[in-house]
Amino acid sequence: MRTDPGHDLRHHGDAEVRDDGAELVDLAVNVRADTPPPWLREHIAASLSGLAAYPDGRAARAAVAARHGLPVERVLLTAGAAEAFVLLARALEVRRPLVVHPQFTEPEAALRDAGHSVDRVLLREADGFRLDPAAVPEDADLVVIGNPTNPTSVLHPAASIARLARPGRTLVVDEAFMDAVPGEREALAGRTDVPGLVVLRSLTKTWGLAGLRIGYVLAAPETIAELERAQPLWPVSTPALAAAEACVATGALAETARAAHRIAAARSHLIAGLREFTGHGLRVVGPAAGPFVLVRLPHAATVRRRLRALGYAVRRGDTFPGLDEEWLRLAVRDRETTDGFLSALGRALGRG
Repeated sequence: MRTDPGHDLRHHGDAEVRDDGAELVDLAVNVRADTPPPWLREHIAASLSGLAAYPDGRAARAAVAARHGLPVERVLLTAGAAEAFVLLARALEVRRPLVVHPQFTEPEAALRDAGHSVDRVLLREADGFRLDPAAVPEDADLVVIGNPTNPTSVLHPAASIARLARPGRTLVVDEAFMDAVPGEREALAGRTDVPGLVVLRSLTKTWGLAGLRIGYVLAAPETIAELERAQPLWPVSTPALAAAEACVATGALAETARAAHRIAAARSHLIAGLREFTGHGLRVVGPAAGPFVLVRLPHAATVRRRLRALGYAVRRGDTFPGLDEEWLRLAVRDRETTDGFLSALGRALGRG
């Protein structure tokens, strides 16, 4: 397996809350708390009566297509967005793939595992981790970027991302957290006028379905056909298909929209509390748009260990290319949980 010499690309937030971290208050994983809701659990449970039959994804695929105003030929259902990254790495013929960092590391890991040499564009803290399309080399024929980006929580303008499109280039936009943005502003999902555009969506974050594995790809029909040929038969289970269909229904979309506004308010409360620690050298990357924030803090690794001892798990940042051990990512939680965390952070920093 080809590995990155400087960063653990396979480290994810769930590692912080496994084994001895199972009892910690979780600010490391970006799945929305208190999910899935009861109605969705009941809907998924009802699908179990059909487990004797092979999965039939036609209804779920049609529902996702309708949700984005697309024909079904532009939709591929996957076992979470992670499967989509593997399919893209293995199925598409590319010569010079490039990943815009810092961002979710699984796309680069999948490309490396498929034997590709991967170039990087590292966005800078001094620029607010914002995209400059001119920084991407013209000969990159596959470009991957997240929006809003994990872990920076930066929401790039859709127009800036669209400027990366070129004839002969596949432009992959990971919108796994876009449904946590009120109004999904800057979304490219549903666009058919951007050449080579591939948009990835996940239903695991907002709906708490990480253990079920469901996501989808939106792309041109010929790209969808290439990716589908690389999938095994029946890649998405019957319960996951039931969840997909339910989560893009009108009522569920309205619930998602309400949750996005709650997340925005909770994030503002977290950021306001974090700014009380600027005297300790803490800096928050902003403006943040996702259900998480990125902070820089001297001796962050020590602070993270102290927080664990106080009962709180946060995501280390040094496994993301472009970041180092002074960075932490914090998931947005409800006001009560955030207040408890801020109190613990004060103790970890030696205040009070």
